[in-house]
Amino acid sequence: MAEPAATSPREDGGGQSVGDLVSLAVRDVTRLVRCELDLAKLELKADARRLGLAAALLGIAVFTGFLVLVMLCFALAFGLIALGVTPWAAFLIVAGACVLLAGIAVGVVVLKVRRVSGLRKTRESVQDDLALLRREDQPAVTAAAKTD
Repeated sequence: MAEPAATSPREDGGGQSVGDLVSLAVRDVTRLVRCELDLAKLELKADARRLGLAAALLGIAVFTGFLVLVMLCFALAFGLIALGVTPWAAFLIVAGACVLLAGIAVGVVVLKVRRVSGLRKTRESVQDDLALLRREDQPAVTAAAKTD
């Protein structure tokens, strides 16, 4: 009597049963998922560090900028008044300069935030892994279809 297929050694499997092969496949997929999660954690930590550093530097710059800006604004306004500009126009010119300075600061922050990777490596790796799994499944499906 023939042995059941589940316990018979496969010709190309090196004497391993189907259960052993399934166990190996499950172990490999589990390891792959763990590696993907580790990669995602590493990328998130790096992004969080970048964002934290950008936020801290922005906070320091804003605080120092406010202190210096108040003094410079008064100095500039009174300097313009000393040059003969009417007081309301002098303070309006100073306010325009402050708005320009704020726009430059926002531009620097936007450049820093654009460097966040957004899990780019993890997405690429997962897509590659899924493509690899799909390619391995397709020959098995086509071989099964040919036998029918």
